[in-house]
Amino acid sequence: MKPLNPSKTVNLTIHEPSAYRQATELEILGQLLPLAGSRVLELGCGRAWLTRRLAEDFAVAEVIATEVDRIQHEKNLAISDLPQVRFIYAGMESVPLDDASVDIAIMLKSLHHVPAELMDCGFVELNRVLKPGGLAYISEPVYAGDFNSILSLFNDEKRVREQAFAALCRAVEADLFEHQGQHFFESPGHYANWEEFEDRLLKVTHTQHQIDDALYQRIKAAFEAHLRADGANFLKPSRVDLLRKPG
Repeated sequence: MKPLNPSKTVNLTIHEPSAYRQATELEILGQLLPLAGSRVLELGCGRAWLTRRLAEDFAVAEVIATEVDRIQHEKNLAISDLPQVRFIYAGMESVPLDDASVDIAIMLKSLHHVPAELMDCGFVELNRVLKPGGLAYISEPVYAGDFNSILSLFNDEKRVREQAFAALCRAVEADLFEHQGQHFFESPGHYANWEEFEDRLLKVTHTQHQIDDALYQRIKAAFEAHLRADGANFLKPSRVDLLRKPG
């Protein structure tokens, strides 16, 4: 596709240290989105923990949950107790849904996983499937904090997160979306032990980490420096940009 054609400049920030409050992602979602009765598109559903919460706790009418990791998608298809959820193998840049067919789109820590050259196309597609006045909730991790310091040892996402933020700004500047506000929060993250951290962060199927024994020991030592009797606890900084499709 042709590059987006910005018509204005927006004043957004990727990180605002003085603006954070402690909250969970679910609390922020509940405060910002009219989820009850809505048809929701979740892009990059991963292990489907949010998918389940949307279906069970927020009384949505339907969730269409997409994933590009084929292995994880096959696991999600085996979920049989969420009748209002439809799992689809698809990326942000090509969503197999009709024009103006969803009320809300959610990207939970997934925009920076979209290949940079497809991000602009992804926002065009997001605009297409949302109804006029529909909302897009884009939640991204912020490159700061103790947890990020550990993560960056084996998966440094600074550049891809910056690319994701730049693509979001371009989508607003090109009038695909009206920006409805930025929300900065720190959510608690708990890991009972090293094995849980390793399973959730290192043994993923969507990314092939190059970790030799020396690096493995560095990661483990960095994690265990935060380990206490009740496990390891972190505050993970995030930023939500709430977008609205004009109309």
